[in-house]
Amino acid sequence: MVNLQYEEKMSIKINNLSYEIENRRILKNISFEINSGEIIAVLGPNGSGKSTLINIISGNLKKTSGEIMFNGTNLDKLSIEKQALLRSTMSQNQKILYDFKSEEIIELGWIQFNNSNFRNALKEVSNECGIVNLLDKNFSSISGGEQQRVHFARTLIQLYNEYIDEKRYYLFDEPTSNLDLAHEISLIKILKEKVKKNFGILIALHDLNLAYNFADKILLLKNGELAKYGTPNDVFIEKNLSHVYEIPIVVNKKEKIIKYY
Repeated sequence: MVNLQYEEKMSIKINNLSYEIENRRILKNISFEINSGEIIAVLGPNGSGKSTLINIISGNLKKTSGEIMFNGTNLDKLSIEKQALLRSTMSQNQKILYDFKSEEIIELGWIQFNNSNFRNALKEVSNECGIVNLLDKNFSSISGGEQQRVHFARTLIQLYNEYIDEKRYYLFDEPTSNLDLAHEISLIKILKEKVKKNFGILIALHDLNLAYNFADKILLLKNGELAKYGTPNDVFIEKNLSHVYEIPIVVNKKEKIIKYY
């Protein structure tokens, strides 16, 4: 028999989340939910709070107020080890102090005590991301887009564990920013496959059209506040977007195309 109460808890719930620094409000009363098996795209102009939101949910930044629940447990009560098992984060700025091989960068994401399965996991993830040819190269010698794909693989391999019963989540902060069109589409296809395996995904983007065509829900931020939250068709209304981005925006819902001038 399915435990419905248990199933209802399988999400990340954010309630009235706020963040201040030096008496400046960065996020104000943000509430939404990341369910397993769905992609939520976070959109908004620069400085709207997208990166801050992801850093707080990932546990890398401490909120000022509000509540974050991971599968029914308050984030504040989860150990760092437990957080690492439940969520994997790809930030915008990934600083590498030493000149590791790309394979070693990916291995940084491997958190299992048993290393016997690492080679299989590495093979699967590197093939999936199309970076087999980069594994033995020094990280500093490859292009910015290639480095981003290596970090993406590192993010994926962290949750490569078939023995975890709880739902798990990927948090991405603009993972497509340095990618060409082909690799951008490849990354999106990988995320869609993760959703089929019941992962929940929160991803910050700048590309409205990309979000329109692959996200299940849109979280639209303006000046640290939730301007609109819902399905792409609910959120992508010309009045909403023009207000948030402060430019004229035209939405073609039939073809799922957004034009701005």
